[in-house]
Amino acid sequence: MPEALPDLFHADGVLFDLDGVLTPTAEVHMRAWKVVFDDVFARWGITPPYTDADYYDYVDGKKRYDGVASLLRSRNVEVPWGEVDDDPSAETICGIGNRKNAAFAESLRGQGIAPFPGSLALVEALHAAGIPLGVVSSSKNAEEVLAAADIRSFFRVVVDGVVAERDGLASKPAADMFAAGATALGVDPARSVAVEDATSGAASAAAAGYASVIGVDRGAGADALRAAGATVVVDDLAVFVPASHTDTPETA
Repeated sequence: MPEALPDLFHADGVLFDLDGVLTPTAEVHMRAWKVVFDDVFARWGITPPYTDADYYDYVDGKKRYDGVASLLRSRNVEVPWGEVDDDPSAETICGIGNRKNAAFAESLRGQGIAPFPGSLALVEALHAAGIPLGVVSSSKNAEEVLAAADIRSFFRVVVDGVVAERDGLASKPAADMFAAGATALGVDPARSVAVEDATSGAASAAAAGYASVIGVDRGAGADALRAAGATVVVDDLAVFVPASHTDTPETA
């Protein structure tokens, strides 16, 4: 029997993760991390080699520097934390994170980004229905990505890595970021919906007390998302779009 889908159109608000949920930037992040970690592992003689599984287990959904520290810790490697303005060449947690960010920014500006069609259709339908919408993303690039994808205007609030650093919010899977998103949007998590593709994000939303946590399986795995706190898992957010919103005349 198919899973019963929550009614997003009667929620107090809907808060979306960005990378992998609204836009396919998770793939850009993954490629950038692989380039950086392959180089670091090779130069430092770290084993076993970095894999995509490491991205999902230690990096996905977390603030940039927390992801670096978590991944290196998984290999019993400790390096100085450094400072947020460390040069990308610095062999510190911050330096490695900044190196990755430079690679991500170069790719984003060179290739651009477009939202997932199903995600865009849902956001448009919810916005048209007057449902308050927000973005909760660990990325410090969230505003740039939203602008590049031309979807920033749909969201009343954006709680991202910049806000998290400014306000001292703990990284996902802690409840802080999704709790702050609900507060900023002026909604009660117990009557709201969170949408995530990362296990750390699903855990964050569940810990913040959201009524429904939708997991979008872009590679983390349905079972892993449910174990982390997702109440329902889908492959595409288009399943939530009312038929009336998709039944539009074809244009020539």
